Amino acid sequence: MHVLFVAPHFPAYQRQFVRALKSVGAAVTGIGEADPAHLPDGLKHDLDGYEQVGNVCDEQRLLDAVRRVQARGWVDRLEATIESHILPTARVREAATIPGLSSKAALLCRDKPLMKEFLREHGIPSARTTGASTFEEVEAFVKLVGFPIILKPRAGAGAAGTYRVANDPQLREAAQEIGIGRGASVALEEFIEGHEGFYDTLCVGGRVEHEFISHYYPNVLEAMRTRWISPQIVVTNRVDASGYDEVKQLGREVIRALGLGTVATHMEWFYGPKGLSFSEIGARPPGVGQWDLYCAANEIDLYREWAHGLVHGRGSQQASRRYAAGIIALRPSADGRIHGYSGVDELHQRFGQWVIDAHLPPAGTPTQPVEAGYMANAWVRLKHPDYDVLREMLDTVGRTLKVHAG
Repeated sequence: MHVLFVAPHFPAYQRQFVRALKSVGAAVTGIGEADPAHLPDGLKHDLDGYEQVGNVCDEQRLLDAVRRVQARGWVDRLEATIESHILPTARVREAATIPGLSSKAALLCRDKPLMKEFLREHGIPSARTTGASTFEEVEAFVKLVGFPIILKPRAGAGAAGTYRVANDPQLREAAQEIGIGRGASVALEEFIEGHEGFYDTLCVGGRVEHEFISHYYPNVLEAMRTRWISPQIVVTNRVDASGYDEVKQLGREVIRALGLGTVATHMEWFYGPKGLSFSEIGARPPGVGQWDLYCAANEIDLYREWAHGLVHGRGSQQASRRYAAGIIALRPSADGRIHGYSGVDELHQRFGQWVIDAHLPPAGTPTQPVEAGYMANAWVRLKHPDYDVLREMLDTVGRTLKVHAG
């Protein structure tokens, strides 16, 4: 099988998908923006060819690159795993008559108001939502659902550019910052109270081959706005417990309604006083290195499973569910440059055998803002057979390992 893979060079974990495709017998041609002379040696070794384009999101340039490869030989698949690449790749895939995720499904997984309208029509419980490009449209939505509401980019990923507003002054400030009235089109959502988590799958031919459930502590918006919090993302090894049946059923219904085939999915959900509610879904793997946590927790090479499903139409490994695993983000005490750390020795003494890996940038490294995400500054990843013990360990790391900066 010959697979074209978009953006094999960056971010760095993209190389894992290329490695995995090569390991299951595929020929791989990369299409990316990087100068081929600057590709890492390991990536060059795994690629059978490479096409440089100025912008992989430019559909015409991407299609031209695909056509050049097709002129030299048969192409079986065209794949992308980055949120912003999914829709342009789907459109090019159809133009080049290559099987895979349709542009309709890609658009529904990208445009949040369209996504939720479509899924509500299929009986999926979710917050009321709409798109808006004027402040008058925003005000009309507030009159309909009341405060608080959520404003976010129509095609954003994670919490980037997302605001929770609870009154008129906050609404006007958020609308100004997000660009309402200056050409921006945003998604407006009814605020859903509850605990936030996500359900991730690897689907092969529309069948859920692997599934994982993770929790945010605290919810994302709070985590991305509050410096003193050391937020966590934790994947449970209790997926088969009856308490998760509703989440798994909801996820499968969403996948079925969208007609997703062989693809990775990332679906956010809330559970609160009104029960379980769908938030959004992406037709791609989760961010923040979450697949690495799944690999460590389940003693599995999930990248290879993705490639094996794509090339051979089935998985090849079972997830062990042996460990729960989590990441804790460690915020610098202030913006500026990192001065040093305290509590590192204690971390290794107490939890050394359970440390998966850690990222502690050296002194002098510029800090990143709190809202930049879970892996923007320092972080530690741990695993443990007992989910509750793991949570206690992560809490302890958050209290004792400090990043001094200013």
